[in-house]
Amino acid sequence: MLVISVRIRIDPASRDAAIAAAKQVMAETHKESGCNEYVFTADFDDPGVFRVFEEWESAEALAAHFKAPHMATFQKAMGGFGISEMDAHQYTVTEKGAIGS
Repeated sequence: MLVISVRIRIDPASRDAAIAAAKQVMAETHKESGCNEYVFTADFDDPGVFRVFEEWESAEALAAHFKAPHMATFQKAMGGFGISEMDAHQYTVTEKGAIGS
């Protein structure tokens, strides 16, 4: 399983448009095979920061996600939000369990 963690800083003036684009890409991505979780969250205290959490069954599922038409649409939209910072990490997870287990 792969877990993706992303922190994105955009122009705060683009926050509402970014939320709308994120909602759309989330809805489409949840339909994808191999997607266990895909969530954008807007920072409560900093209007220019968004975080993304993704959980994928495999590298192949993630690769297919990046080729999906809704991702091309989303990436084009993101280009207009004044991204000034992006910190993205991928983790390979071999075991998943409850906290403390």
